[in-house]
Amino acid sequence: MNYSNEDRQPRIAQRFRSYLPVVVDVETGGLNAQTDALLQIAAVVLRMDENGRLFAAATYSCHVEAFEGANLDPKSLELNGIQPDHPLRMALPENEALQKIFKPIRQEIRETGCTRAILVGHNSFFDLGFLNAAVERTGIKRNPFHPFSSFDTATLGGLAYGQTVLARAVDASGASWDRKSAHSAIYDAEKTAELFCNIVNRWDEMNGFPYGD
Repeated sequence: MNYSNEDRQPRIAQRFRSYLPVVVDVETGGLNAQTDALLQIAAVVLRMDENGRLFAAATYSCHVEAFEGANLDPKSLELNGIQPDHPLRMALPENEALQKIFKPIRQEIRETGCTRAILVGHNSFFDLGFLNAAVERTGIKRNPFHPFSSFDTATLGGLAYGQTVLARAVDASGASWDRKSAHSAIYDAEKTAELFCNIVNRWDEMNGFPYGD
């Protein structure tokens, strides 16, 4: 479905206090954002339809080269299945990878009348921490994301469905989950987006659309 700039809506800006929610998932070489490699990033841009329902509109993703001196924990690589030196990864240096992801997000911010993006993630502090660390390393000046605010679907899933594990929260929301596809940044980001949209849409159906001031 195509939307004009007018249709694409001051609504989403009003719904989230001028922030554009963008779902992000990262795959990494460990748990420490300062020392461990960022290896893959996926971002899902959300929009609202003519009925005010939130939906996932587009996914952007990129494999990332480990920065010089980055730690690569074998346990993390076993979990996400990434082989950092595999030639078919077509990985980009951090600066290029982030700019590739940020460009369509900045465009969406402009077209929706939002002021900046806000990261949505499952245990969002983790994804935001790695994103911020990469931005700092690369010296990118125009980070479209709020530097510390985020929406955490682990918290929201616990509130809405009594489930904080992503797979269980997705299942409780009525969506499907394929564990064989999990721990890919694209799959996890798209499932997190589906979960977030289900929670927001369910809330708005029950309570009405909370237009901001």
